Amino acid sequence: MGGQWDILARFVLRPVFLLVIGENWLLCGAWLLAAALTGLCREARSVCRILDHPTARSLHSHPIPRAGGLAFLTSLVVFVSVAVGLGWLVPGNFVWLGGSMLVVALLSLWDDVRGLPALVRLLVHLAVAGVLVRQGFAIDSLHLPGVVIRVPTWVGLGFSFLFLTWMINLYNFMDGMDGLAASMAVVGFGTLGFLGAEAGDSVYALLCFLVAASVGGFLPWNLPSASIFMGDVGSASLGLLAGGLSLWGDRRGLFPLWVALLIFSPFLVDASLTLLRRAWHREPVWQSHRTHCYQRLVVSGWSQRRTLAWALVLMSACATSACWLAFASLFTQCLGLAAWGLLYLALVLKARRLPVGNP
Repeated sequence: MGGQWDILARFVLRPVFLLVIGENWLLCGAWLLAAALTGLCREARSVCRILDHPTARSLHSHPIPRAGGLAFLTSLVVFVSVAVGLGWLVPGNFVWLGGSMLVVALLSLWDDVRGLPALVRLLVHLAVAGVLVRQGFAIDSLHLPGVVIRVPTWVGLGFSFLFLTWMINLYNFMDGMDGLAASMAVVGFGTLGFLGAEAGDSVYALLCFLVAASVGGFLPWNLPSASIFMGDVGSASLGLLAGGLSLWGDRRGLFPLWVALLIFSPFLVDASLTLLRRAWHREPVWQSHRTHCYQRLVVSGWSQRRTLAWALVLMSACATSACWLAFASLFTQCLGLAAWGLLYLALVLKARRLPVGNP
């Protein structure tokens, strides 16, 4: 009975305490400001109104505003600044992460408004990833269940550099359906925040919770049928934050990197396998398409609401099992990761039999 109470206290009561009693007013403020700003960005007379016109590869049928990312990023910056002013956050490495996020956000905003060549975007992403790696956002060991492998410095730097670059673009690739990218952010960053709190790192936890709360304010406007999108300014910034905070957590010993990869695996698996498949067939990987698993489901007849509901089930299962496995025995960790590998293999094989629409 004692073991059951320990599980209840660790995985249910403690997260509720952190979210409801802890910095409740700060998180609620971030949520409310993001929701209010998102509502303003939807207005026809808003100076931030940027329209996303549908194409043959889109899942929406009429122009929709896509400046929602500006709303939740503004809320995030405001309340991170408030937390710094109150002394709850002490500027450190997250200053470099925040500065890099602003660079990516400004670049993506320009791309949303005027359009930029794919090569220009990639070069800036590479530069930002390089800066973060130089500032300590890089692994120095490979933490696997039951073993820690020291890696050469160049291997750790190279992997982290490529990982950050991929995460920026991965999140952008997966932002193609109402509510999907925002839901992954709320679940993913909320889970990272919980793991940071469990490890006793209040700065890391608060940063992650503020990201989750800010995107949470945008999410109601973005649910199917969405009245606003986050745009590249939101998706690319979230990808950078997901990659940077995952590496930060591993480097500070809050959790091994594989735990963060499992949390974000619904995006990592879909985007990575789709990219590899398109590259194998010599298709232009930088162009938009409708061959992701979630797009195949919608094209095959599923509604976006139904697809999002099942995606949330998968995201929640990944987040819950990641938290559980992080504290489990070696045998349980290996068994859990093997089970997820088999499940993803089955899901991918099933998705490959679905229609792809216009590739």
